[in-house]
Amino acid sequence: MMAIALIQGMLYSGIAIALLVGFLLLSIQSYLATYTLGEFQLSFWSLGPTELRILLSMGNIALLYRPMIFHGRYRLFDVGGAVGLAGMAAMLIFFTVRNTRRLYVEERIR
Repeated sequence: MMAIALIQGMLYSGIAIALLVGFLLLSIQSYLATYTLGEFQLSFWSLGPTELRILLSMGNIALLYRPMIFHGRYRLFDVGGAVGLAGMAAMLIFFTVRNTRRLYVEERIR
């Protein structure tokens, strides 16, 4: 879906690449938490794959009616991608700090 929006000029390529990198970083964080803590977490802050698919579907419907927002200055998916990036960065920082603290408490150096 992101590739189609990128091809049609509805999403800036830098934002698309940043979203892919953010997704990769969240995946790595999840894999490391699974390996070190024994907990697999597919959703973050009650946002799982189904909720994200619903959100993307709503964005595609909104794109049909208003591809440009804020008085025609910005593309809808550029703004949505920037908001998504901010959320992914916040999740990555929060869960990395939480897991690092948890590992520190469980494996204290004496």
